[in-house]
Amino acid sequence: MNWNDVLNFANNGNPLPDRRVEKTAEEWKAILTPEQFRITRLKGTEPAGSGALCHVHDAGKYNCICCETPLFDSTIKFNSGTGWPSFTQPVRENAIKYEKDSSHGMLRVEAMCNTCDAHLGHVFADGPAPGGLRYCINSESIYLLRG
Repeated sequence: MNWNDVLNFANNGNPLPDRRVEKTAEEWKAILTPEQFRITRLKGTEPAGSGALCHVHDAGKYNCICCETPLFDSTIKFNSGTGWPSFTQPVRENAIKYEKDSSHGMLRVEAMCNTCDAHLGHVFADGPAPGGLRYCINSESIYLLRG
């Protein structure tokens, strides 16, 4: 995937997920910590450099904390120097949902879990080759399934 693909999804609709998970706010609160709920369900963010997964480079898959959908592979994680875990590509084209985000006085593209709509972070066009993408992801929105 590249930036044009991301913009196309954000502007024209996202690929269909393999499955959907929908819960009420109370159901999400019952399975998430308060911080995970704030970030994933209320579109929050963690302070730069504070996330437990910022400097983890163990082998495995990074899954959605809400619905356990695989989102990123450890082989495409890189140190972006931004203070958040960063990835170059999702594990599948339909793993991530993209929406325009004009909050905070800037235009960005929000990255969400396409299965459950959990807010993950944002994607930017300043990543490494070949795709040039940087998925800037909150540690609280994902977990590493080692292996």
